[in-house]
Amino acid sequence: MKKHSVELSGHKTSIAIEDEFWSELKKIAQEKQLSLRQLLIQIDNSHTHNLASSIRLFVLEYYIKQNKQTQ
Repeated sequence: MKKHSVELSGHKTSIAIEDEFWSELKKIAQEKQLSLRQLLIQIDNSHTHNLASSIRLFVLEYYIKQNKQTQ
């Protein structure tokens, strides 16, 4: 697990998250043509869990939806 520092909504925060989730999050941001910061702000605004948990859930939900669309 690695800590990543980001600035969201005018404040700095650090996120401790597994490299695999961070890597997939960056791929999703590219697919959506968003900066990583923009995607993190969207995730932060739309989930009620802490940010690291919200990221994990977002990545999981994203790939579940992708999988359903390809079936």
